[in-house]
Amino acid sequence: MHSFRAAAVLLALSAAWTLPSNAQVPATSPAPLATTGACPAIALAGADAGAVRVPSAADAWGGPRTGKEATLSNRTVSYSIDAELDPVKHSIDGKQVLTWRNRSAQPVCSLYVHLYLNGFEGPGSTFMTEQRASESGFRSNVDTKDGEFGFIRLDKVVQDGAAAKWTFVQPDGGPKTDRSVVRIDLPRPVAAGATTNLDIDFFSQLPRVVARTGYYGTFHLVAQWFPKVAVLELPGERGAAAPRWNAHEFHLHSEFYADFGSFDVRLTVPKGYTIGATGALTGTPVEKAGKVTHRYVQHDVHDFAWTADSRYAKPLVKTWNGPNGPVQVSVLYTPDYASNAEPVLQATIDSLKYFSDTLGPYPYGTVTAVVPPYGADEAGGMEYPTFFTADSTRQDEPGTLGRFALDFVTIHEFGHDYFYGILASNEFEEPMLDEGMNEYWDQRMMTARKQDLHLTLPFLRALGIGTTLTPFDMERIGANLGDPADALGGNSWSRLSSGSYGTVYSRTATVMRQIEALVGTPAMERAMKLYYQRWKFRHPSVADLREALAEGTGRRDIVDANFDAFIYGTGRVDDRVESIQTAELLPQPGYWTHAGKQILIGSKALDKAVEDRRSAWKAKHPTAKEWEGAFPYKTRVVVRRDGNKVPQVLRVRFADGSHRDLPVTAQGSWQRFEFVTAAKAVSAQLDPDDLIRTDVSELNDSRTVEADGSAARRWFGDFTSFLQSLFALLSFV
Repeated sequence: MHSFRAAAVLLALSAAWTLPSNAQVPATSPAPLATTGACPAIALAGADAGAVRVPSAADAWGGPRTGKEATLSNRTVSYSIDAELDPVKHSIDGKQVLTWRNRSAQPVCSLYVHLYLNGFEGPGSTFMTEQRASESGFRSNVDTKDGEFGFIRLDKVVQDGAAAKWTFVQPDGGPKTDRSVVRIDLPRPVAAGATTNLDIDFFSQLPRVVARTGYYGTFHLVAQWFPKVAVLELPGERGAAAPRWNAHEFHLHSEFYADFGSFDVRLTVPKGYTIGATGALTGTPVEKAGKVTHRYVQHDVHDFAWTADSRYAKPLVKTWNGPNGPVQVSVLYTPDYASNAEPVLQATIDSLKYFSDTLGPYPYGTVTAVVPPYGADEAGGMEYPTFFTADSTRQDEPGTLGRFALDFVTIHEFGHDYFYGILASNEFEEPMLDEGMNEYWDQRMMTARKQDLHLTLPFLRALGIGTTLTPFDMERIGANLGDPADALGGNSWSRLSSGSYGTVYSRTATVMRQIEALVGTPAMERAMKLYYQRWKFRHPSVADLREALAEGTGRRDIVDANFDAFIYGTGRVDDRVESIQTAELLPQPGYWTHAGKQILIGSKALDKAVEDRRSAWKAKHPTAKEWEGAFPYKTRVVVRRDGNKVPQVLRVRFADGSHRDLPVTAQGSWQRFEFVTAAKAVSAQLDPDDLIRTDVSELNDSRTVEADGSAARRWFGDFTSFLQSLFALLSFV
């Protein structure tokens, strides 16, 4: 293309990107009918939405699901979809019947629908605009090339035989060229409590896998691929005071939020392709003209994803017999990562047992895990109902860093089936409820498995060389406790950076571990079961989690204090032992009053008297220990307090092996302790039981009376070993 022609085309494209994005139904479509009846305006959730402070009403989302209802969830939507994959063009032709129930007490004239794939269509999308601004690939280090972009196109929307108009909107004030949310104006209002059907034809072009969905070679991860209706929240649900549409643009860091319902999906692929999907394969696949149609059905979920690849080996399948009956566990993998399949299968089965035991029985009949092939790394680590993608690694021997990652990612992505899937929190506005709470529960499972992170090669570890981190120590290191830029409970898009968003995982896990340490493990486990039982198949908010923890633990004081400081705020704790001094409490020279007279006692006389008393005491106590003597000891400890003033314990240890615990409660910047004891003090340590996990640094939490380099030597040795191990790993990968 000649340069002047290219410039003209670029100018035209630039103009197109800045035009108002209010595309309507194609001209060839039938003219839509006029809307009949008046509908009260329904607002959109604000762009500044975040952690909710007001608990949801008891009857929110139809009230708690006790198990006595006819269905697991209060089904609001159903999707009947026919989709055909073109594996050469990496595209999908789809026809969908969307059935939506109006839960509100007023008529509804418009539906908001998510078109997530349009986040990948080009530089004008909110997703890619934020990606450029962040100067980070976030989940992706892959540059999108020509022909590798993705999009979704609506070709037809019909309600009861009448064509509907649609308009692209930007609820969060993003670029006018973003097309990830569309408002569909209905020819006929949906009355309160009534149901409507929309017949939708759509075309989805998958992107090269860059984040969460797409293709690489013959591998296809098909996620967020169909028009998905937004959630209409009612008064008393997640802080809503009036009906509102919760429909946010597809942001760089945001994931998803949708109503529970049913999916009946027919997937047509070329013969020779293996399929895995949300739900259960129903009936026998039908072959026709070199193509095979597979039908998958799943009720009481809020999304549907699938995969197709001609290179998949025979799936690894095993049945786990759980409290709710047998669960078929399947692992899909390509031959290049065949050794990953068994560890992924075992970690999935272990997760089924752990989550069923500690939260509640797994309610579905299938789990499908996918090991991404080489080149499709960015497809790994994603979750959808009953379906997730794991990690893939060449280094899967037990005890290696690669095996730790493989197991942890599997456990983490399965765990999302509970926090994202069954609890179904709003990942747009309160990502900590899924990513953070899931991370916390996953690390509890890793701890129960005694699966630590070994930062060294196995043969070095056998020689006693290397550093080991417990799962929660790993989280604490990544939590950025010293300078949090954003509150944990904030939304997914209004954050300083990708790094700040990333602390939603580690900092939430650290704060929850701190609450557990303060209230006790049995109380925390009781509270988490209450949270799950109360909010499964509903949509809890941060406030709902707070209330369940306060009620379940019986320690509202601790729960509220931690939520106020770290969930709703950007609190930090930085207490430290500033100094410790201890010395014999001896008489001092000067004037003393005796028998009504002032007597000057000089230093020499006083020194002699002190020595005489010491000698007499030793003669009387010939077997006395080193720390025992004629005079008591006076100790002074100073604690400095920066940031949030959380109650702490200062433990002072003495030479005779005893200790004294002192409450650190000062609300100022320091607190001084002075006391007299028979034995001299040897050290002072804050938080000896390791309850305060949010302290910025544990290195300054203790001091000894005499200079002691052991701590410094130990930490220096650990970090040296860590670096040596890391370099060794890099040289072997």
